[in-house]
Amino acid sequence: MRFRDRRQAGRKLAERLREPPQGERLRNPVVLALPRGGAPVADEVAQALQVPLDVLVARKIGAPFNPELGVGALAGDDPPLYDQGALALLDLTPAQLAPRAREERTELRRREQLYRRGRPSADLRDRTVIVVDDGLATGVTARAALRSVRHREPARVILAVPVCSREAAAAVRPEVDDLVCLDQPDPFQAVGLWYEDFAQVRDDEVIDVLRASLVPR
Repeated sequence: MRFRDRRQAGRKLAERLREPPQGERLRNPVVLALPRGGAPVADEVAQALQVPLDVLVARKIGAPFNPELGVGALAGDDPPLYDQGALALLDLTPAQLAPRAREERTELRRREQLYRRGRPSADLRDRTVIVVDDGLATGVTARAALRSVRHREPARVILAVPVCSREAAAAVRPEVDDLVCLDQPDPFQAVGLWYEDFAQVRDDEVIDVLRASLVPR
């Protein structure tokens, strides 16, 4: 399955989330977007479900020789989460990655301030939290985000993505109550291959999405 763009993918994702029995279990829900790519997808989901939208900033920690190769991730105030298999395969240690982790923590804080503009984060306690991204390749960034969500005491956590690799699906399942993924192609290769339009989402687009959304409560 290929999607025209992130917004079309978000609409299809919302349709799946509204289907029984999933839709019947969405009690007091809130949608959390993983920016930047997850913001337009999550916006469509939140609009269709008529629920509040917020962001959860998570940052990938890339390998020193290839920043795009995620070997770990950060979210919230939690310590870095590393893919132990990837570290072993690449002969890397958390200590070696500490400088990059500090850089990503700084960028995480910058983006939180930029997107929120002083607005507090949504209260997740005893709520159904739907975490949305545009796709999962390794799943390590989503895992870090989901663990951060769990610390905020939600009643139920759903991870909803249009497309994901089978390996990522297996990695994130222990972190969620439900995983909603529309397609798990094999071979997977990269998230962008499953979109006709996968243009980079800008910071100002994320800000506009949040400004127009229902205010989290």
